[in-house]
Amino acid sequence: DTVTFNALISTCEKGGKWEKALQLFGAMAQNKVEVSRITFNAAISACEKAGEWEQALQLLDRMAQGRVEANTITFNAMISACQKGGGWQKALQLCSTMAKSELESNTITCSAAISACVMSGKWKEALLLFSDMTHSEVRANMITFNAAMRACEKSGEWEKAFQLLSAMAHSKLDSDTITFTAAIGAFEKGDAWEEALQLFCEIARQSERGLSKAGIVS
Repeated sequence: DTVTFNALISTCEKGGKWEKALQLFGAMAQNKVEVSRITFNAAISACEKAGEWEQALQLLDRMAQGRVEANTITFNAMISACQKGGGWQKALQLCSTMAKSELESNTITCSAAISACVMSGKWKEALLLFSDMTHSEVRANMITFNAAMRACEKSGEWEKAFQLLSAMAHSKLDSDTITFTAAIGAFEKGDAWEEALQLFCEIARQSERGLSKAGIVS
């Protein structure tokens, strides 16, 4: 029945066996077993984890044809699949579709969409998405900030990188190696050497404070 197939497809998803998940999905249709939103979400997630975004899109099309209503989980998996497959334009289209469908975006949605743009070299689009996110009620996390910071690094937007560091501190999020590396890269590309040096000194101070707390530095 549907519950059994859903469980099997979910097992394939967690095990990274996307082809087997699609085989099971096809078997449901052949055996006239009802396909639910849970079924679609599990199959799409299996494709997402494997970076098979085109397969995931086909499933989304079939979902619409079968009049099965997609939810935020569906779109998050789809956008993540686009991110891994380099389909940044489709990721943005999916974000637009969510808005038109009055589905609420969350941190996962925005982080995946921003990362999709960054990975495809679309820095302006990534930073625009981040800006839109900050004007909404969606809270950015470390992954979101780091994705936006990488966009600053690639584009040389050092002033925006500085703003992001301040916003992270205001949000009480601790910067990590990825954050600082990207920020320094943005300062370097923007010829902001003095700011880069100041940031480097701040990193050194934070590292020293961390060692002191651990009892390594007296």
